Amino acid sequence: MRNIYSNIFKINNKNLFKAINYLKKKKLVGIPTETVYGLAANAYSTQAVKKIYLLKKRPYVNPLIIHYFNLEQLEKDVILNDSFYKLYKKFCPGPITFILKKKKKSFLSKYATANLNTVAIRFPQNKTIRKILEYLNFPLAIPSANKSTHISPISAIDVAKEFKNYLKFILDDGECKIGIESTVVDLTSKIRILRPGIISPSRISKVLNKKINIENISTIIKAPGMLKKHYSPGVPIKLNQKKAKINEAFIVFGKKYKKGKNIFNLSYKSNLKEAARNLYKMLRLIKSKNYKMICVSSIPKKGIGLAINDRLSRAAK
Repeated sequence: MRNIYSNIFKINNKNLFKAINYLKKKKLVGIPTETVYGLAANAYSTQAVKKIYLLKKRPYVNPLIIHYFNLEQLEKDVILNDSFYKLYKKFCPGPITFILKKKKKSFLSKYATANLNTVAIRFPQNKTIRKILEYLNFPLAIPSANKSTHISPISAIDVAKEFKNYLKFILDDGECKIGIESTVVDLTSKIRILRPGIISPSRISKVLNKKINIENISTIIKAPGMLKKHYSPGVPIKLNQKKAKINEAFIVFGKKYKKGKNIFNLSYKSNLKEAARNLYKMLRLIKSKNYKMICVSSIPKKGIGLAINDRLSRAAK
């Protein structure tokens, strides 16, 4: 698709250094990750971090995920533990976020952590963002590049449509490979999954040699994705439906469903990774076609299916 947006820039050395300079000047940058596109700012600068909250219209009680390049950078801000090191060795860099205790002398803006004594951190895998982080002497606060409660973006064009010219610089690295947000695991006390993602609880349990449960209901919001309403296309959603009316969009999964004008199949091959990659794309497509109701068939609650069901249940609120 031809780029008709003046604020979308292709990946090359010139534009990478332009993005780096934007970030050093406490400006916002639309940036690719392997999960979804993010809205990046200097995590040490309150001025920069506040711009994220204002542009996204995000509640200040909802903390941001801080993205680091390496352990040396991370050790300045948080307290590490044995469980973290085991999971880091297995899954990083990659689509996993850790909740850890913040050091008292941390440089992080209190707004980035919602004034909590914990921090959500991760090491992204995407090559573009890693190159940027390598050149910076501060980590990046990067929530998804969408307005609060809206659908997360999986392409630079999604970001441009969401924020129009209010965001001046977006790096285009094509569609995200994973398409849904990272797994969030709380390592501060009882180990638990706060947000399911492509890295399943069973894989985490295997590494730590203990059972890990999903417990995403809490009075304290420690990480993104814990708000009841999230990932919403702005269209009512009915879950676990066996059929839909002809004027309703029907999101389905698997080859048993026939093709049709109102049928949107996440994966004909019954592949959950493919379904996750297509989820937000299909929600955006359905919204663009002005459907007034979305019905969703049953999707397996296993592996990444846990994450898909989590996103759909919050979108349906």
